[in-house]
Amino acid sequence: MRERKPLKRRQNLLAKEGVIVVDWKDVTLLRKFISDRGKIRSRRVTGLTPQQQRQVATAIKNAREMALLPYPSQGR
Repeated sequence: MRERKPLKRRQNLLAKEGVIVVDWKDVTLLRKFISDRGKIRSRRVTGLTPQQQRQVATAIKNAREMALLPYPSQGR
């Protein structure tokens, strides 16, 4: 039988940086939650709480609307 590795929880980036409210104008912070193709990373990957993930997703969408961040690109 194969032994399972203990699950390594991701560090909460917002708690580490001391961010309470996510702002759509803070592009350097939001880029950490976007993949190289421009997709929003999931909670499993980012280690955020559901409320924080919602704040980040909304901020990313607002920043995209203001042309500060890219929309997801077509992977071909």
